[in-house]
Amino acid sequence: MSDGPRYTHGHEPATLASHGVRTAATSAAYLLPHLRPGLDVLDVGCGPGTITLDLAELVAPGRVIGVENVEAPLVVAREEAVRRGDSATRFERADVLELPYDDDSFDVVHAHQVLQHLTDPVTALREMARVCRPDGWVAARDADYAAMAWHPRLPGLDLWRETYRAVAHGNGAEPDAGRRMREWANAAGLADVRITSSVWTYADQASAQWWGTSQAARCSGPVFAAQAAELGVGEDGLAEIAGAWRAWGSEPDAWFVVLHGELLARPGGWAQDS
Repeated sequence: MSDGPRYTHGHEPATLASHGVRTAATSAAYLLPHLRPGLDVLDVGCGPGTITLDLAELVAPGRVIGVENVEAPLVVAREEAVRRGDSATRFERADVLELPYDDDSFDVVHAHQVLQHLTDPVTALREMARVCRPDGWVAARDADYAAMAWHPRLPGLDLWRETYRAVAHGNGAEPDAGRRMREWANAAGLADVRITSSVWTYADQASAQWWGTSQAARCSGPVFAAQAAELGVGEDGLAEIAGAWRAWGSEPDAWFVVLHGELLARPGGWAQDS
């Protein structure tokens, strides 16, 4: 991510814990068929590193680097690497709008839930393409908040989405990034653009309880609370949102779907074999 805009979620423990359950299987399945041992991978916006380290296992002995623009998630990622016994994967500070790597340095440049938080996702994709080898892959997956759906309908969750989207737009970001992946790829001049979609589904007791509880904690954190307050959503509104998340997670009929747009493309100028 770039140093410029505020990160809507913040890097608080509740957010990092939520991100830490993500795996390559649940969050990068569209990319996995294109991986093989020996590829060099850059994971942009790596967060707590769980996806990065999964990718590293798949491409070993290839070089893998995860980058973030702040130190807090990198500390967690390095701890996770130690826990897994991975001493090869590196986690470094870097800005996606000005990556500190030479042209054509990686076979895969991947970003999960990153473009939605940037004020200039097109420039980010161009920079990702710059450091990607001509026959490599630029890969990105982002959620689409306006397309999220849930049952049962609770007013507090409507308030949550309205508030979140307003906060993100106030930060110059695009919470409905999933639907814009093709547009951004075309604007960035990427080649062989392939657009797919996939969902996260929370529709059993354990996953619904976890999703509701984790979202309640994230919405109650000081970073999101401060941004919501700037829009006039104070303590009472945030309490309503957190309560709605917990109530939804306890519903026996709870169902929530997070739609994602997925992008797989070659750097510009790459010509597909005929």
